[in-house]
Amino acid sequence: MADPTGFLKHERAEPAKRSHADRLADWREVYADVDSGERNQQVRTQATRCMDCGIPFCHSGTAGCPLGNLIPEWNDLVRRGDWAAASDRLHATNNFPEFTGKLCPAPCEAACVLSISPLSGGPVAIKRVEATIADQSWEAGYVKPQEAAVASGQRVAVVGSGPAGLAAAQQLTRAGHEVTVFERDDRLGGLLRYGIPEFKMEKKVLDRRLAQLREEGTTFITGCEVGVDLTVEDLRERFDAVVLAVGALRGRNDTVTPGRQLKGIHLAMEHLVPANRYVEGDGPAEIDAAGKHVVIIGGGDTGADCYGTATRQGALSVTQLDQYPMPPSTRDDDRSPWPTWPYILRTYPAHEEAGERKFGVAVSRFVGDDDGNVRAVELRRVKVSRDPETGQRQVVPVGDEVEELPADLVLLAIGFEGVEHMPLLDGLGLELTRRGTLSCGTDWQTSAPGVFVCGDAHRGASLVVWAIAEGRSVANAVDAYLTGASDLPAPVHPTALPLAVV
Repeated sequence: MADPTGFLKHERAEPAKRSHADRLADWREVYADVDSGERNQQVRTQATRCMDCGIPFCHSGTAGCPLGNLIPEWNDLVRRGDWAAASDRLHATNNFPEFTGKLCPAPCEAACVLSISPLSGGPVAIKRVEATIADQSWEAGYVKPQEAAVASGQRVAVVGSGPAGLAAAQQLTRAGHEVTVFERDDRLGGLLRYGIPEFKMEKKVLDRRLAQLREEGTTFITGCEVGVDLTVEDLRERFDAVVLAVGALRGRNDTVTPGRQLKGIHLAMEHLVPANRYVEGDGPAEIDAAGKHVVIIGGGDTGADCYGTATRQGALSVTQLDQYPMPPSTRDDDRSPWPTWPYILRTYPAHEEAGERKFGVAVSRFVGDDDGNVRAVELRRVKVSRDPETGQRQVVPVGDEVEELPADLVLLAIGFEGVEHMPLLDGLGLELTRRGTLSCGTDWQTSAPGVFVCGDAHRGASLVVWAIAEGRSVANAVDAYLTGASDLPAPVHPTALPLAVV
């Protein structure tokens, strides 16, 4: 059993990071290379802090992990040094723990019982334990292809190769179906490939997992936009079921701020994608922050990704703007009681390296030069509120003071509006909801028979862990649709909503 007093003996400890200078000199991940033996011993100590609570909120599908990860089980196995069994229990619920261990913001830690009181020393370092199990699994050779014992003779098309599509594809391939994944980009991975910077997850991690999927029998076709390069008629004729995992990549734009038409103002993905292509070896990025004053509008994850990318490109300065006031450093029990996702200040490694953040401000005007290029932004203090009648968000200026900030490159990281408009949807007769997503029934099936949806395309831009959970769940539904019943796990329901609003 677990050590119920482990958290009293050991303090929470984060993995060591490389120096700021080293991190800004390359695109490698921010964490320091540590001997595997030393790493494993450190993480065994961290796992010892887990109490194996009677009610483990950490793997609750609402407040904690939507995958239902068996966190107390593999924490105790790590504490005892049984890495093979820990790998088995982790992979039992999560196809890609190396992705979540690096990219998930860890709602499991927010729901950890040790998060109730600051006197506990903080939650168990669940994300660190998970990432280390994943690393050790590959290093020790525990991860092997799992080929289906019997072929079903059924063919499934998965449109999109992000985490939701990959999870669905792997589950369905292992169930014996012939699965083909279509990706319109030239490389596989979706946002894992071109949205997530290399310093957060090196792409060799993705390529390693893709190799496993290929060995298991999944077929991948890149550079193919379904609905254009492959017609909907051919798609329906060739496949017995279709899974739409096309993401929610339609970026939210700013169409009202004066000066928006100036050159040098771009959506965040217009900056991140070519930067990732540069790291892949495709040549210089069209939008480069080198030698420029960069202003990032938006305080979330995507803004932080742009922040770290701009500093590595050699920006003169980087400033990230957030309309909301600076959050508190500790949980406010009235606003976000345990075990919900806490409203607190979140500092990413990129914020430690250079630049600054400004809170409670908004751009009132983009200022241009004589050639039509942006040269500055005008900022005003603002207060964000909700209209009591309509519930709509209102951003109201506070005072008359205006601050001018130099800006040669402005990046809009203000969220996503939903699924992109594409011929595929028209061909299938599918319409987007008011939220810009694709709706489905309780069996994950859209209004088009035999066509299923999962991931961001279904729930809107969300977490990698939710994408994998929905991919696994839709695989169960497709398997049942094709064979009449399914033993594949289904961790979440199509109507599931997290208590942790991330």
